[in-house]
Amino acid sequence: MKKVYKGPKTKEISFPLGGIGSGSIGLAGNGRLIDWEIFNRPNKKSFNGFSHFAIKAEREGEVLDCRVLNGDLQAPYVGEHVRGGPLHSGYGFGPESQTMAGMPHFQEVEFIGEYPLANLTMADPCFPGLISLLAFNPLIPLNDTESSIPAAFFEWEIENITDQTIAYTINLAVQNQMPSDRIIHAYNCREVSKDKKLHLLSLTSNQFNSDHLQYGDISIATDAAEASYQEFWYRGGWCDNLEMYWHDFTKAGRVQNRHYGVEEAPHPRHKDTGSLAAHVEVAPKDKQKVRFLISWNYPNMNNYWNPAKSGSHAWTNYYSSLFEDSEASAIYSMTHWDRLYMETLRFKEALFSSTLPEVVKEAVSANLSVLKSATCLRLTDGSFYGFEGCIEDKGCCEGSCTHVWNYAYALPFLFPKLERSMRDLDFQYNRREDGRMSFRLMLPVGRERPDFHACADGQFGGVIKAYRDWKISGDTKWLLSNWQAIKQSIEYAWADSNEDKWDPKKKGVLEGRQHHTLDMELYGPNSWLSGFYLAALKAGAEIAAYLGEHETAEMYDRIFQSGKQWVDRELFNGEYYSQQLDLSSYGAIERFGVEAVDGYWNKETGQIKYQIAEGCVIDQVVAQWHANLCGLGEIFDKEQTRQALKSLYQNNFKANMRNEANTWRLFSLNDEGGLVICTWPQGSVKPAIPLTYNSETMTGFEYQAAAHMIQEGLIEEGLSIVTAIRDRYDGEKRNPWNEIECGSNYARSMASYSLLHAYSGFEYNLTERLVGFHPVPYTGSVFRTLWSLDSGWGTFEIGDDEVNIKVLGGKLNLGVLRLSSEVIAKISHIRLDKHAVHYQIAENAIHLLPDVVIDCQHPLIVELTI
Repeated sequence: MKKVYKGPKTKEISFPLGGIGSGSIGLAGNGRLIDWEIFNRPNKKSFNGFSHFAIKAEREGEVLDCRVLNGDLQAPYVGEHVRGGPLHSGYGFGPESQTMAGMPHFQEVEFIGEYPLANLTMADPCFPGLISLLAFNPLIPLNDTESSIPAAFFEWEIENITDQTIAYTINLAVQNQMPSDRIIHAYNCREVSKDKKLHLLSLTSNQFNSDHLQYGDISIATDAAEASYQEFWYRGGWCDNLEMYWHDFTKAGRVQNRHYGVEEAPHPRHKDTGSLAAHVEVAPKDKQKVRFLISWNYPNMNNYWNPAKSGSHAWTNYYSSLFEDSEASAIYSMTHWDRLYMETLRFKEALFSSTLPEVVKEAVSANLSVLKSATCLRLTDGSFYGFEGCIEDKGCCEGSCTHVWNYAYALPFLFPKLERSMRDLDFQYNRREDGRMSFRLMLPVGRERPDFHACADGQFGGVIKAYRDWKISGDTKWLLSNWQAIKQSIEYAWADSNEDKWDPKKKGVLEGRQHHTLDMELYGPNSWLSGFYLAALKAGAEIAAYLGEHETAEMYDRIFQSGKQWVDRELFNGEYYSQQLDLSSYGAIERFGVEAVDGYWNKETGQIKYQIAEGCVIDQVVAQWHANLCGLGEIFDKEQTRQALKSLYQNNFKANMRNEANTWRLFSLNDEGGLVICTWPQGSVKPAIPLTYNSETMTGFEYQAAAHMIQEGLIEEGLSIVTAIRDRYDGEKRNPWNEIECGSNYARSMASYSLLHAYSGFEYNLTERLVGFHPVPYTGSVFRTLWSLDSGWGTFEIGDDEVNIKVLGGKLNLGVLRLSSEVIAKISHIRLDKHAVHYQIAENAIHLLPDVVIDCQHPLIVELTI
């Protein structure tokens, strides 16, 4: 059942419409156009002047009604907190007029969002018609090029509910953000096919050279057969522009053009706005559709958040290599609209047809929006770069931060090439000569890397991710290009030059100073960070063996086995894994110098600060979650892992936060629930100043733990955590398409994608042309889910009488299929579409003889006896 937002539940909605690394425009819950993040930086809570859609209904030359295509603005109505804004605006002056809330609008609005598609419906007793909107930007797995188009797509449908023909006008007005000098607005009518024209208004300026940071343009376009336009709204002071716009629009007939030459200066109070109007006649009880595009091209980017050595124009956005300007992207988008929409719809329907709980599909899909937000950039060659999140006007925490992006599981499966580009940049530019990895990439690439501690989870997470990306792609040549860096990343643990003295004796346990994703350092052994080390050792051993480096493989495996035994034996307390550290041991930090002593010693209590000690921490077995998702096998003892997750749920899940003391950031309040970072059960020792962020509920960590619980059979526990998260993001309190942590659109929230694999038990290894599915116990007669790998994506379905693997994009070369032993025992025939496939069963797997190629026309069907 689709989730419908209306009334107060639309208040916080901003649904990003834009390409990967191209910026986006937010579609608000009431239909407003907000969060204009198309100018190469975040721009939260922003207006772009009076940019909006409006509609007019006429019959026989008489205007029946005119109104803005928005719903009610939700409270509060006191005004925005702004400084330095125009006179008569800001807090205490009521809502900004740019919200268009003071203009006639629609009384009833409903919003449905199934990312990447948004649907709105609008109705009003005074308006002779029902209105619906489909809005999207292409999101097509593996097709990173067309998923990066810098445009927002809008398809309006008008239903005439009267008994007479009505002429409707839909008008799109957009402000030109260019500084007020030599502004150019130009109208064109282009043929995009033999029977379709594109009416297009481009908003630009000729005062900047092509390499200037502010160089660029916006285009607005419609495919309506009949259109009119107004290059410029009236230039004047006070509210003259809006007054004249409404005066013009509410007249019967077409919009009349107004033109100003480049020698005529705009009014200093307002930037210029242009309008493009589509005209359609709709017969009684009939419907008509009209398409609009907003496209943009601001090609020149620099490191505005850390400008030292960046230069005024440091690099060019990838999308500008695809399209010369916004007119080109508009023409391309309109020409290919039907295909782009159908391929996006195919992905959306594949995801939402999964038989997983509705709240799980919601969590997976909603956080895909991060990829279309200002959190993500694409560099000139198409390489992917990400902040951790966004604050109002800047990217927050730069550098494709390795320990944060460890959790982001959507990109490596949906757009594997982009994920591999992150590995390439990391190993090329972040590696010190001895293998120490910086965990933040400085832009423009090639700048001096930060001279800070290596981050243990980021460093070893890079190895795990390289292993995963190799198995997703099957590209051993790519793996070899990074193999020396991968080995150095592992071996830095015992390098003499390791300032943090992680594992100098090759015990397989991290013992020294360990920086981590909670922004401080742990001292002494702990399962959280040693688990990353163990997983990296195991991945390295497997890669080395595959490449024929047997001595390296044996060494890594020996250290892994030693460390695993020690961690399972020494760090598990019978209930969960904890940290081994004497908090009163001044010597544990003294050996790392003044910095450690000054930052970590609590003189008053005689304790080391910011430690777990005997606490129950959310990421204590996170390495096993990674291993399960990557096919690495056992990192921690299986029964102990399951018990640790049970204890985590028992101790850290809070059904409501009313009686919880949270000294950190407030991501859940009052009756909201969540899984907190760290607790100290009764009888355990809690440091006076404990682990950083210990009382917060951060969704990326929560999704990780929830998915891991589901992997280990604690299905109800995991589901309750997911439900608690999504209840917090209900549209009224928080934006369902913006899960926050260190800012908006936070990358770690894409850990929610792992829920798909937790429920489906998906395994893969394209080096061996192997996939497998081991669904959790499910209700009903059918289990269905989405899958995606480097060569293709599609759906997996198992019912009483057959297993069906479909490819919906690309292809899948398959040689080995793994299913449960119960399913394998029931196999009667296997066919590729209608053609029989020969197979053998060995080692609980189905070996296809020979390999088959599954594509969009040829599904693989495994027939079962009932």
